[in-house]
Amino acid sequence: MNHSSGTLYIVSAPSGAGKTSLVTALTQADKNIRVSVSHTTRAKRQGEEHGVNYHFVAHEEFQALIAKGDFLEHAEVFGNFYGTSRSALQQTLDQGIDLILEIDWQGAQQVRELMPQALSIFILPPSQEALRERLTGRGQDSEEIIEGRMKEAVSEMEHYGEYEYVIINDDFATALEDIKAVFRSNRLLLDKQKQRHGALLKQLVG
Repeated sequence: MNHSSGTLYIVSAPSGAGKTSLVTALTQADKNIRVSVSHTTRAKRQGEEHGVNYHFVAHEEFQALIAKGDFLEHAEVFGNFYGTSRSALQQTLDQGIDLILEIDWQGAQQVRELMPQALSIFILPPSQEALRERLTGRGQDSEEIIEGRMKEAVSEMEHYGEYEYVIINDDFATALEDIKAVFRSNRLLLDKQKQRHGALLKQLVG
């Protein structure tokens, strides 16, 4: 069996579309799919593990990786840096594992420029009403906060046209089957099958 390299998937969605639940269910169902682990300079919180939640690195190390051009995208949030390391991604992809990068449309644009072979999936809610309901949640937030979240979600959704796949998360089980189908069908592409079953394909026609 030949070595096959994994595929990088960009997954974006507005808050409230159910992206995290779908991605969690997908990675639990398929051990060859993992979520990319970002680098950060922030301190490790209780219960977090290095290499699982984040790659926790010193400020100097992060700056050195920026200087080396290793980050596909990085940002500063409240004085801490977060970034996606190209070499860390590549290491996992080379093991034949598909990787999911959960980022917003701006991060997605940066990653596409540097890794054009990445495939992208956008997850949408079934309606604005359903989204508002999900964002209202436990009803503890003011109308003003909910309106702000809605506005942010709508401006994120305006970018769905930049993605190859669009999944509408109305019924969770159906949306999960849809996202699984994207991964499954991509693995059946000729190039992937040549990598995976090169010897068999030669034998069949030889």
